[in-house]
Amino acid sequence: MAKKKQVGRRVEGWKAKSWFKVHVPDNLGKAYIGDTIANDAESVVGRIMTATLGEITNDYAKQHMKMSFKIQTVTGDSAYTEFVGHEVTRDYLRSLVKRRSSRVDTIVPVVTKDGKKVRLTVCTYTFARANLSQEHAIRNAILQGIAAQAAAWDLTTLLNGIVSGEISRDLFKAVKTIYPTRRVEVIKSRVEQVAAPISTA
Repeated sequence: MAKKKQVGRRVEGWKAKSWFKVHVPDNLGKAYIGDTIANDAESVVGRIMTATLGEITNDYAKQHMKMSFKIQTVTGDSAYTEFVGHEVTRDYLRSLVKRRSSRVDTIVPVVTKDGKKVRLTVCTYTFARANLSQEHAIRNAILQGIAAQAAAWDLTTLLNGIVSGEISRDLFKAVKTIYPTRRVEVIKSRVEQVAAPISTA
């Protein structure tokens, strides 16, 4: 004999979940960037949310910067994040490329004073085509310029330097004395996971 169907109200899965409002870090004004849905607050922690810098600051001249944030804490229905990286859009990068000039990419690993390991990609655009020795000199200047400042950076300072363009401006000053330079951009950053120390006790 067939089992009798259970009688009673059944709450659909998505209706049983809660919405959480996601905010960026303090130094970006704790701006609201969207919502995420989950069964509980613990499920929200660790999620990655993205937004353009233009949306965060209401400056649409900065729509080309895509910012990534990781949810760290949840209070009530509000989720708070930390910066984990950014990337410049491909359309913006294409707009910077000119004929008979060079694009020199430099990948720079940085460890901030608060222990965050960050991988930066810095792009230098020249007025004319550079040869291999000139490209090498440009990369060295970028590496030395960042090394001179990195010890004083924490993650918040690094983020502020990227957002404001201060890091790019400082590197431009160092590079333009080596070869005629049109622009320097920090086109990508990524905060990498640092392995927890292994206890030998």
